[in-house]
Amino acid sequence: PEVCLRLEVGPNAAVHSPLAVQNGFLHMLVHSYTAELFMSFLTNLGPFLEDEIIPEVIPMEIEVVDAKITLKDDSPQVYPTSPGPVPITLAVDHVIVKRRDDGVFYLTGQQRQGNLFFPQEQKAPAECVLAAPAAGTHGLQLKEVPELQRELQTMKIALAEANMDKARLLQEIRKYNPLFQL
Repeated sequence: PEVCLRLEVGPNAAVHSPLAVQNGFLHMLVHSYTAELFMSFLTNLGPFLEDEIIPEVIPMEIEVVDAKITLKDDSPQVYPTSPGPVPITLAVDHVIVKRRDDGVFYLTGQQRQGNLFFPQEQKAPAECVLAAPAAGTHGLQLKEVPELQRELQTMKIALAEANMDKARLLQEIRKYNPLFQL
């Protein structure tokens, strides 16, 4: 893992922001970082960082490239027979966290060419439905809309029946155990 840290103070820091001349500008690069953290660490981090004095805003830019953090829940188990919670892994390809003169942290990702979900040669589905495209093109045909509406109604009915079954089963369980909570 690589960590590069650079603090600029003085007239040369004015390139980054006007406030950086007085308070400085912090630039940090974290590359190929891997860590495992317990959830209790994150929970107790807030009071550790808390202070009675409002700190001065230091404009900064933190760039994280190829990082992987695994969060493990170390809280006591509610049910002793439970296998326990599954760890959560957060993988970061390339993200930039900027703090400007207003003190707000801005989170941005790496800019990509084109749109991942709708390539430029393909239109968005809403446009396709409104334009009623010709046969052989992408999008919904107008003759499919009534069929989809019938399918939607069928799904709504099935959902309502499932919710009624759930309520009936909960009522049955509460008959034998009034303190049961879902």
